[in-house]
Amino acid sequence: MTNHVISIEHLNHYFGRDRLRKQVLFDINLEIAAGEIVIMTGPSGSGKTTLLTLIGGLRSAQSGSLKVLGEELCGASSQKLTLARRHHGYIFQAHNLHHSLTALQNVRMGLEVHDRISAKEMQARSAQILEQVGLGEHINYYPENLSGGQKQRVAIARALVSHPKIVLADEPTAALDSKSGRDVVNLMQQLAKEQGCTILLVTHDNRILDVADRIVRMEDGYLTSNATQVGVV
Repeated sequence: MTNHVISIEHLNHYFGRDRLRKQVLFDINLEIAAGEIVIMTGPSGSGKTTLLTLIGGLRSAQSGSLKVLGEELCGASSQKLTLARRHHGYIFQAHNLHHSLTALQNVRMGLEVHDRISAKEMQARSAQILEQVGLGEHINYYPENLSGGQKQRVAIARALVSHPKIVLADEPTAALDSKSGRDVVNLMQQLAKEQGCTILLVTHDNRILDVADRIVRMEDGYLTSNATQVGVV
């Protein structure tokens, strides 16, 4: 019995149709174990975000095999993808907070796809995780009154509040200065380890590579390396 939460075999993906059809991912093979922190690097346009969105169930994989938590997502229906997303926490580059909602209300959205949690428990869990990320005194602040680092902390809290099995992060430090970026990644690492979840993080930020158990690299739609151990030259 393998302990892989993500298992990808011979995955290909295309954008467009007919004469405009263009292949963007080529024969991707990747396995990620439970509890592992994997960083994916590579130049812009290499396919990193496309692969991340396929793993996250934000679009359907077309060819090959993409199993997440044992479920095959290649060719999956929109309903199956929606169910799969309940097990993920997704952190976007631009934090994607709703400006009309407070920090607490934004975090609570991470629980609203789970129909077995009462409104009272949603409120309590949202407040608790905001406390954990250092924003206990900012729970009623709106995004416009938070710094970039604080907004990203809210996004992390929203992604982790449901205790997901997998956290997917797309350039989470891109808009942050060096210290805020390091704080955000350390926070992700700490909370994920406490919750026992797996992290796949896409980044161009060489300053945070040391948090990874393993680094993989994408180039021109190909996974050129999938076994670089941190600290090995």
